[in-house]
Amino acid sequence: MGLANILVVENERITANDIKKSLEKAGYYVPAIVSTGEDAIKFSEKYKPDLVLMDIKLKGKMDGIEAAETIGSKFGIPVIYLTSYSDDNTVERVKTTHPSAFILKEPFGFLHKPFEENELCTAIEIILNRNNEENRLKNHDKLLSSSLKAITDAIIATDQDKKIKFINSSAEKLTGMTEEELIGKNLHEILPDLELKSTSEDFKDIVNGEVKFNSKPDVKTPVEGTITPIKDENGLNNGLIIIFRNM
Repeated sequence: MGLANILVVENERITANDIKKSLEKAGYYVPAIVSTGEDAIKFSEKYKPDLVLMDIKLKGKMDGIEAAETIGSKFGIPVIYLTSYSDDNTVERVKTTHPSAFILKEPFGFLHKPFEENELCTAIEIILNRNNEENRLKNHDKLLSSSLKAITDAIIATDQDKKIKFINSSAEKLTGMTEEELIGKNLHEILPDLELKSTSEDFKDIVNGEVKFNSKPDVKTPVEGTITPIKDENGLNNGLIIIFRNM
């Protein structure tokens, strides 16, 4: 993944120049080298780099962890920390402010000085690839959400605990409740009299019967539709999709 733009935020100028040379040798472009958290934020906004290499100990009032938190929240740019310090307090601060720096038990977003050139390039490729995949999934989710919202049938999606994480406008109209009111509620709070009739072994069920919505306590609305599980890559149930309509 050459030609990515990488902003270098490093307290020591000699070290920063060495990192810049290594990056350019590997095919990356370095738009700037800065030594303060304030400049890290400023140049992240100006250049919109693909990734920031962030020294934790910086000049000025703001350290690298504080700067990375701002860069991540404001611009969504991934960060790799560079540090000579590995005390428990520093590691915990990194986990708290930038949890995506850690993948499983391997801190690929946390390089200890001195590090080898191949270690740096490996960490960069891992972070960039993961960030691209996350952005792809976010765009896919946005497209899917837009498509589901346009469907005329009422749709509710839940997590594995049956807590609602998505509804479309038709479900809002049918339940008489807004998205803000429904998100996070348990499915059976919204469909307290839900009746399921299993039709196959793959857990695709038929919604059939009268449903009394909490927003209309004195009214029972007859509905019909289907409930289908959301399965992850391992085939485990990760939630439910409920599609139903007013009969």
